[in-house]
Amino acid sequence: MGKPVQKKKIRKSNKPCEYCKGKTEPNYKEIEGLKVGLSNKMRIVARVYSGLCLKHQRRLTREIKKARHMALIPFVQKV
Repeated sequence: MGKPVQKKKIRKSNKPCEYCKGKTEPNYKEIEGLKVGLSNKMRIVARVYSGLCLKHQRRLTREIKKARHMALIPFVQKV
């Protein structure tokens, strides 16, 4: 018989979400606000790195995709 499987410990961040703290919502028209969820290569970063709550991470992702579709931000960064 093998060893018992251990569950991974999930660490919660103590700092509040940027949008929860400011009582605002992500908006595709505000490009500077969307940069919280983008890496330097214009890829959408995970919740762990952006520091957002689940609700706002999902909304931010939706708004980033909407802004990309309207050509407000690029899909990839030029080299």
